Amino acid sequence: MKSILLIGLGRFGRHIAMKLDELNHEVMAVDKNENRVNAALPYVTNAQIGDATNEGFMESLGVSNFDVCIVAIGDNFQSSLEATSLLSDLGAKLVVSRAARDVHAKFLLRNGANEVIYPEKQIAQWAAIRYSADHILDYIELDEEHAIFEISIPENWIGKTVGQLDIRNKHNINIMGFKYHGNMNLNIRSDTPVPADHTMLVLGNTKDIQRCFHI
Repeated sequence: MKSILLIGLGRFGRHIAMKLDELNHEVMAVDKNENRVNAALPYVTNAQIGDATNEGFMESLGVSNFDVCIVAIGDNFQSSLEATSLLSDLGAKLVVSRAARDVHAKFLLRNGANEVIYPEKQIAQWAAIRYSADHILDYIELDEEHAIFEISIPENWIGKTVGQLDIRNKHNINIMGFKYHGNMNLNIRSDTPVPADHTMLVLGNTKDIQRCFHI
């Protein structure tokens, strides 16, 4: 369990709060808007109405005591930048800030953010890959070159073992597991047979995966 300071409770921030609550983390939430703070109360440990660009207010939160500080402000880049810089100046251990544009990301990283999240761009990339091929069911980008894909299993693979397919040596792709109705089998060995009516999780270089599965 981690202690997290969440700044900004718009739609994006509220969804983060809900997920962090589901994961049983301790969350202090902050927003200038009282209605937003009240809406987030069921999902956070504590909440305060305040201006994240005000140094005195931010200092009162004990920023350095949190494991992670997330700046989820999406409607005012100047406020996001100022809050990010203040967090860094006040000794935050890890500052993660939301960016809406590439240029925003650059400024945030130069002014105190350790990492930047770019939800619109990330979702756009996911949607483009997910819906551009019928047999892709999910996609998680790990870095610019590598990803995990959940894909339909080619019919001619069913019944063969992972070792017989040998896609690790042939295509530099790892079979991570099989999935059936939400249940995962991650105990994969060379003698594991490829099951019917399942989907498959594969990990590798995105270009290698695209070539292997004609994505």
